[in-house]
Amino acid sequence: MSYDPRFDRYRAPNSKRPKQQDDRIRSPKPKKSSVSATTSRPPRPPMERLKLSKFRLWAVWALLMLSGLGLAVNLFYLQVTRAPALQKQAQQQQTLKTKPFVPRRPIIDRTGNVLAIDRQVYTLYAHPKLFKQTKAEIAASLAPMLPLKTSAGNTAETELLQKFDLAESGITIADSLAQEVADRVGRMFIKNSPVDGLELVRQQQRFYPQQELVADVLGYVDGDRKGQAGVEYSQQNLLERSMPSIQFSKSINGNWLPDRLAAGFVQFDDLKLQLTIDSRLQRAARIALKDKMKEHGAKRGTVIVMDARNGELLSMVAEPSYDPNKYFNFGLERYKNWAVTDVYEPGSTFKAINLAIALEAGAVKPNTVFNDEGRINVGVWPIQNSDYKQVGPRGPSTVTEILKHSSNVGMVHIMRTMKSSVYYQALEKLGLGQSAGTDLPFEVTSQLKDREQFINSPVEAATTAFGQGFSITPIQLVQLNGALANGGKLVTPHVVRGLFNREGEAYWKLPRSVGKQVFSPKTTKQVLEMMETVVDGGTGKAAQISGYRIAGKTGTAQKASGGGYSDNAIITSFVGIMPVEAPRYVVLAVVDEPKGGSGGTIAAPIVESVMEALISIEKIPPNQK
Repeated sequence: MSYDPRFDRYRAPNSKRPKQQDDRIRSPKPKKSSVSATTSRPPRPPMERLKLSKFRLWAVWALLMLSGLGLAVNLFYLQVTRAPALQKQAQQQQTLKTKPFVPRRPIIDRTGNVLAIDRQVYTLYAHPKLFKQTKAEIAASLAPMLPLKTSAGNTAETELLQKFDLAESGITIADSLAQEVADRVGRMFIKNSPVDGLELVRQQQRFYPQQELVADVLGYVDGDRKGQAGVEYSQQNLLERSMPSIQFSKSINGNWLPDRLAAGFVQFDDLKLQLTIDSRLQRAARIALKDKMKEHGAKRGTVIVMDARNGELLSMVAEPSYDPNKYFNFGLERYKNWAVTDVYEPGSTFKAINLAIALEAGAVKPNTVFNDEGRINVGVWPIQNSDYKQVGPRGPSTVTEILKHSSNVGMVHIMRTMKSSVYYQALEKLGLGQSAGTDLPFEVTSQLKDREQFINSPVEAATTAFGQGFSITPIQLVQLNGALANGGKLVTPHVVRGLFNREGEAYWKLPRSVGKQVFSPKTTKQVLEMMETVVDGGTGKAAQISGYRIAGKTGTAQKASGGGYSDNAIITSFVGIMPVEAPRYVVLAVVDEPKGGSGGTIAAPIVESVMEALISIEKIPPNQK
């Protein structure tokens, strides 16, 4: 047999080639090679070829088995080991959880007037490159619709044209547009798409319809919808409504669809946060304060009205104030309500409190007589009456007369009848060195010298006797005078009444704590009668109202400055309590750094104006005697 490379098989010599059974075209017969037979590839034995075939088969089988094993291991890794992580990743990619916008609860005053509410507003953007009309035509049509601020010499149309030239797209034309303005703009220009180059973007905004009227109590909400001052900050938990998240799942076509959305889900409660503030009284107090501040060029001022029975604040005004709708236009110092955040030396308005301490201790009586020299020395420190240069020494004076004429020297003599340790203990009992505990944020504590310094330095007790040498907030002074009006109890000043529904039914009311008894009713009655003489014929005559019995006390104190006292900066104040026969309301006015004047000429007239408004609003009848 010879080897035929065309058929890769052996055949017998001279044997005939099998006849082809088809019509395939045969390849031409190759020519005989010129290479000698000794150089041809030797034929492989059948056993070698069989072994090679088996090896190839086993190699393929091993490769398949290894591949299958690898797939099984990887499948186990993905399905078992990494299953939780992959499942979580898939859920993150295919589901979306979000909380819908939920308006904050409205804030209303004691009579139901809206003080703060959420509303929809719009921002108008211009894309001049998309304008189908000329810029001048659009400006002429748009200008009458928008509340635009114009610079000197410019019309609203000119302002718009200048804005249109700022960029080709994305120009802010106006923000905080009301719904009715947005509707007019939309009907004329937008036509359901911004093809005309104008675009309205809807937003939610906290709106304060009374503007600056109650700003110091309300505070404001920032761009992240978080309260930053006032009750918007301190009562965040009452003002924010809690709503569950909505879960969205991605559908087969890639759209997000809500998953398990319950019926009525978007409904929310109608509760409103009601304050104790009366907007009518607040407006009267603000007008009276601003007028006096303007008249005397004062730096700042505050007016507080409190119901002494329960601590409800009917009015709290601080000037200068700000518009919470545009809080970003004001400095940081405007956001704090200095009636609770700043302390000052109260001066003579604290003398009535000191008298109550001395009377309660049994050290003096209303008719106890002291010699008023008009000027004395305590150690190396000279102390004199504010009117010493005009009237000189008053001589023998009763406790009532000392308060009536606001004698500093007389008060030093009165408080010297007590041991310094007993006096200090009484001041601590009243809460000096602590805060009034109001529900307004950022309240600071009053400042009192430490016990050792107070007891061992006679001048400390002497200066405290006429209201200097320690510091207090205006709200705490109101609280202390409230104890004189309600029979001796320290009530907590507050502005929050509770959550009420639209029918006026209480859902949650502020729990009222029992007032701490610090004076006896007998003591407070005696002090009020002495304070009435201050208004009838003393330094507080400017607070008189015909037909009404009013108790009060003036204060004109030098301002502390650089470890001493300023020669020309004063702080004037007046506190009034009415009506004396049935005391209920405490009114305090404080005016900081007026140019000239005193507590009797600046602060007392403010209190008189506020009390007249209070009489009208609360329908307080005149005294029958």
